Amino acid sequence: MGGWYLIGVFRLKQVHEHSRLPFLALDSHPASPWNFSLPQPFLPTLEPSSPLGRAENLPKATASPNFIHSSLLQKEGEGVISNLSAHGSTLSHSSLCDGCGLHDSSAERAPYCPCACGPRRHIDLQPWAGPAQSLDEEALRFLSYISTTQIACKRMNTDGLAPNSSPARKPWSVCLDDRFGLTRQIHNKQCRLYSLGLGNDDTHFEVSMAKDGCEVHRFDPSVKSPHILESQRLWHHRLSIDWRDPHPAVAAQRPHRNTRKLGSILNEFGHHKIDVLKADLESAEWKVLENLILEDVLEHIGQLIFEIHLHWPGFEVSGGDNSVVRFWYSLLKELERKDFRLFHSYKDLSKPQLFLKKEIFNASSCYTLSWVNTRWK
Repeated sequence: MGGWYLIGVFRLKQVHEHSRLPFLALDSHPASPWNFSLPQPFLPTLEPSSPLGRAENLPKATASPNFIHSSLLQKEGEGVISNLSAHGSTLSHSSLCDGCGLHDSSAERAPYCPCACGPRRHIDLQPWAGPAQSLDEEALRFLSYISTTQIACKRMNTDGLAPNSSPARKPWSVCLDDRFGLTRQIHNKQCRLYSLGLGNDDTHFEVSMAKDGCEVHRFDPSVKSPHILESQRLWHHRLSIDWRDPHPAVAAQRPHRNTRKLGSILNEFGHHKIDVLKADLESAEWKVLENLILEDVLEHIGQLIFEIHLHWPGFEVSGGDNSVVRFWYSLLKELERKDFRLFHSYKDLSKPQLFLKKEIFNASSCYTLSWVNTRWK
């Protein structure tokens, strides 16, 4: 059951047990002499084996008619990760999100936590590319966007483009410019890479990054055992990253179905950041990317390397072809709004040259795109 919170003088509202809201604003009458404590807030507990342990000693929130104060505390060892306080009659979306460390890339981050006000329900669609709202207009805008880099990366590790590399190897590119900090993290053995895949046997990139000093976690439902430590810094997990968690009733009936949202994985593993997120999800990338945007998981990621597939709309992406491409474009513009900049684009000529099942605009059905979070230090 959820907890009961007092709203105003006479109204009670039940808050769902998974809510991260420490308390709700009071609408008391200004003349009211009441000054009382609300029930102790709570956070979903982490796994006992998590390096972060369990959330504890959460403070009670107090409220009076014209003052609101709250501290949302989580502990990593003995250190306080975040302290949220707000004054006035309302708490803004921004201030609530700040409590999770979502807007300060230089600060120590808590494990992934959604904004207290809840995740967004949908992305903001961009205006149509032209007055005709046609596929041609949308496709030309989209293809131009993914083919034009937005920031120069002077030191780029482009795996798979060496002359003697296998044709099957993808050009997974990371930016090693000092201003983005990845080189320093690798040198200090503090780099973390997540690799999301679906039955891909090519692990050259993951092995290479692990040898360089990254802690690598590879998620693939085809892995034979739940967790395999291949080398000192390379883990394989039999988990599939989805854009939704399984319904509790379904999870109870199918306990071996290992499907999670990325935010749920971060909480379970006790990880507060991912320096590099690589994804080859065979057309599930659009909905997964949408989930990362809506739940603010992107704030915890330094660089993105995604293989995108354009030969069909993708899983659970519906609408006419023009609407599908507009949706794709809007997702990438959301990345830009989050201060991610495209620094490498690779058109895979070995794949069918199809765009939504059509041979148009000399487009490939597959591109590999790399972005860097310009606020990441």
